[in-house]
Amino acid sequence: MAASPAISAETLDKLAKYDTPTVCNAIELWDNRPRNTGFMNGSIQACFPKMPPMVGFALTSTFRSMSAPRGGDAYSNLSQQVERFPELPGPAVVVFQDLDEPTISATFGEVMCTIYKSFGAKGIITSGAGRDLDQVEDLGFPAFTNGTICAHGYCHILQVNVPVTVGGICIEPADLLHGDRNGVTTIPLEIASEIPDACEELIAAEKIVLDYVKGPNPTPAGLDEARKESAAYLKKVSDRLQTKS
Repeated sequence: MAASPAISAETLDKLAKYDTPTVCNAIELWDNRPRNTGFMNGSIQACFPKMPPMVGFALTSTFRSMSAPRGGDAYSNLSQQVERFPELPGPAVVVFQDLDEPTISATFGEVMCTIYKSFGAKGIITSGAGRDLDQVEDLGFPAFTNGTICAHGYCHILQVNVPVTVGGICIEPADLLHGDRNGVTTIPLEIASEIPDACEELIAAEKIVLDYVKGPNPTPAGLDEARKESAAYLKKVSDRLQTKS
């Protein structure tokens, strides 16, 4: 696993205070990746939309449930997963690519999520399905899936800490992830520590427009001026961040 810039626990806590769309908007200020990349598509949905944002580093795995594993039991690699949590730069988010097409059964349930949370994981994402959703919600464990299926089939974990494709993007081991009811995005590690302050400046820029339209007697001309002021504010922020980096 390649060395990653150190991300402090304080930074992770700050990132968790912002919703994922705001984080996505903040990332755009650096203009360091195309705006249509880096986030999961609509196939990945939050199971528990009321839960606060999830922030952590990807512990990636592949999964099948169409047929029984050739050796070992269904969860023979589960211990290998949690053994590798300490290799990550911070708390884990367990990310599964379900290799069966179509999805046959659930990737996770109450037992797996309880194990992951007990070892410090912050949530789980699968390109497949989940189950035991009432119990997992009671754990306070964020989960993101492509659906819900009641049975676990011949579930087994194949590979651990390999690149996976989930929600239309490649997730590498130790990628920094941020997710809430709006979806899941990666955060470039090189700018992660600056994202919280950028989020605050974004909120201030948006407030210029919001305050205007919520005020008395807004007009199209006035809206145009407010939008120009907001855009100028954000351009200054973006220019400063790009120069700094």
